[in-house]
Amino acid sequence: MVSLYDVPADALIEEAADRLADRIDEPEWVQFTKSGADRELPPEQEDFWFVRSASLLRKVAKNEPIGIERLATEYGGKKRGSNRYIVAPGTHTGGSRKIIRASLQALEEEDLIETAQGEGRRVTDAGHTFLNEVADSVFEDLDRPELERYA
Repeated sequence: MVSLYDVPADALIEEAADRLADRIDEPEWVQFTKSGADRELPPEQEDFWFVRSASLLRKVAKNEPIGIERLATEYGGKKRGSNRYIVAPGTHTGGSRKIIRASLQALEEEDLIETAQGEGRRVTDAGHTFLNEVADSVFEDLDRPELERYA
């Protein structure tokens, strides 16, 4: 059985985003929201919500249980310091917690993620099944000789 560890992350996230597009709804406010304090503009991808949701599902599965603060740190970036005199160095800022929280709630409604009280979020059995099915279909489509040992 192929798992999420056996396939490249970008291919897994892309396929999972396509499948999640049928299962979860995109909020109306997403097209106007920046994905972090370090960004200047909202994301330009049309399927940003589904790609972020698939990425969150993968991160929760790999690092479970994990909370919103830690996820925001992982999705954050470097905010530049003072532009005028370049006195202050850049500092790390977190990603948008609203996007992360709303995406996790949408995944909870689909029973792919559950809340572990006091610990964070973790993937349910249905979520693991979903990720394994996606990984299996991605693995079948891969044409990479270095991954043949997993077959």
